[in-house]
This record gives sequence, C-alpha cells and structure tokens, in this order.
Amino acid sequence: MRFRYPVEVRFRDLDPMGHAHHTLPLIYFEEARAAYWREVAGRSGLEDIDYVIGEVQVRYHGRIRWPARLEVRVRVSHIGHKSIVTEYELRSAEGELLASGRIVQVMYDYRAGRSIPVPHELAERIRAFEGATGPGDPPIGAGGAS
Repeated sequence: MRFRYPVEVRFRDLDPMGHAHHTLPLIYFEEARAAYWREVAGRSGLEDIDYVIGEVQVRYHGRIRWPARLEVRVRVSHIGHKSIVTEYELRSAEGELLASGRIVQVMYDYRAGRSIPVPHELAERIRAFEGATGPGDPPIGAGGAS
C-alpha cells in the first residue's frame, strides 16, 4: 500500500474501556480517503466529492490506545463500472496492524441524484498511482458489473 496518511489518536476518541471507540477506525479511514481523493484523484474541494459509500467492512486486530500516532495505509484494489473498492490498514508506529477495512465507493452525480460510471480520467489517475506498487501486489481489477 503506497498511500499512507498519519492520524493522531485524540483523548476524545477514548471510550470508557480506555481505548478508541470501535467507530474510530472508520473516521481514520475517512480522513485518509479524503487525502487520497485530494492527492491521487485530484479532487481537492468538497464540491469535488463524486461518490457515496455503498458498503463498509472493518476488522479489528488490536486495541487502539491513547496517546498514539497511527498510520492509515490505503489502496484501490478494484475499479468497477460504477464503483471503486478501497482497502485500508490502520497500523501503530511500530507497524502493528490494529484494524483493516474495505469500503465500496459508488460514483454519484449529486445534481442528478443517481449513480454514474467511474470517469475514465479518474480511473487512469488511480491506475497510474497504484500501478507502481511493489512486487506481489495484484493489479487493479477493471470492468465488472459493480
């Protein structure tokens, strides 16, 4: 996963059990996704958000404690006809996997109120970035009915 984004565990993130609430990995993923969308997809403003979330999966591997500086690793693993699948890893400063996830982003035209095909220019930008991944990483899938 080439794209990496740092996040701080904030005191307010803690639940009564002394670790980050179970919803926080989604917030950390969202922050990283917004950075990916700005830096890789070239969509820098709120008006440039052209997707809705269609599906979310989170797996918890370890406790997220405070204080901590974590790293969210992001990659697009599949580009479909109308959707993009993004995978996430949340790791400690020592590299321990704390949470992982998979999110399906459905391309969406907010003015028309409907899903749209993945723009060719967007798919090419993502492929250009993700295509330079290391050995053993699978290529991004293309096409399909999603």
